[in-house]
Amino acid sequence: MDLDFEKEIVLESERVLIRPLVSNDFDHLLYVATEDKNLNQFSPVQIYSPELLALYIENGLKERHMGLRYPFIIFDKQLDAYAGCTSFLNISNKDKRLEIGSTWIGNRFQKTGLNRNCKFLLMSYAFDQLDFERVELKTDERNLKSRAAIEKIGGKQEGILRSHTVMSDGFRRNTVYYGILSDEWRELKQKLK
Repeated sequence: MDLDFEKEIVLESERVLIRPLVSNDFDHLLYVATEDKNLNQFSPVQIYSPELLALYIENGLKERHMGLRYPFIIFDKQLDAYAGCTSFLNISNKDKRLEIGSTWIGNRFQKTGLNRNCKFLLMSYAFDQLDFERVELKTDERNLKSRAAIEKIGGKQEGILRSHTVMSDGFRRNTVYYGILSDEWRELKQKLK
């Protein structure tokens, strides 16, 4: 099955609700995005001001309309609060692969299991609903916290692309690529549950 950009994809567990990002989500995300200027320090897209957050949301919605990215908002049911965003991107229906990325979660939601629950739902959708063969994840080589989290959910490092992405401050980051294949998912799913 192809990923349908027109479909309202809602993913939910006891812990988290992931639903499509909409323009009205600005107010839900403003505090989380702006409470720490360094929250998204390893991302090429910054969100630490109202203007930057508005641009992030606007671009996400444009990219969904163009069939390039499917952005979601994350709601932490345990803490009864909006926690951040994530996306399906670099989607190739033909090749049956996509990336889970452009993820940011507020500081108070980190190391609570929320991200792991989100990734589980997103990978379940990609592998079990779409019947995709591959999920990709990537991060800045310097982002040790993100790298550890990706490896903890079963991401296998596949390589480092040097001088790959220009950051907002002009720095050219090295990007670490990870992958999870459908046959690996069958075993991982049991561990992640």
